[in-house]
Amino acid sequence: MRRFLIPGVITAVAVGLLAVLAIGISSQGASSSIPAEVARGDFPRAPRYNLALPLLSSKTTRESLGDLRGKVLLVNVFASWCDPCAAEAPLLERAQQMLAKHDGTVVGVTYEDDPGDDLAFARRYHLTYPILRDVNGDFVQAYGITGVPESFVINRQGRIQALLAYQVSRQWIDQTLPRILAERA
Repeated sequence: MRRFLIPGVITAVAVGLLAVLAIGISSQGASSSIPAEVARGDFPRAPRYNLALPLLSSKTTRESLGDLRGKVLLVNVFASWCDPCAAEAPLLERAQQMLAKHDGTVVGVTYEDDPGDDLAFARRYHLTYPILRDVNGDFVQAYGITGVPESFVINRQGRIQALLAYQVSRQWIDQTLPRILAERA
């Protein structure tokens, strides 16, 4: 009798924990994270659209995504110390050339980095697009970014149409940007 008592208790506890887990998951409902919304095709408005961040190349100029309203934006959050960020930098500059021809732009947003290192990074990779500094982490927090690099494509109406939570590839750029550029306001 005793040899069945311990396995019985363990089984009862496991069943109870599974029941609590199942109730918790079912009560959460649909996820409201940006990746979940984009995956469902809901295309949320870009958060903190009017948050003015310092421009990397200027001590006084501030810019927000809202200043670029009406353009297709490929927003790339990066850091100079990030190896995948360095690997994708030439691809992002290539994307900038494509976007510039269609009234769009890449926007870099630095994360947890030194401005001097960011400036050296931008020069090393000949980046011609605007780079903003997220000094307080407000931008990164609003987008739910958990690491770098991470990229978002925002359409002319200010809605996030695509995202990638790792290094961009030429294939991702070639599949994503033309489709969004083809949309009209």
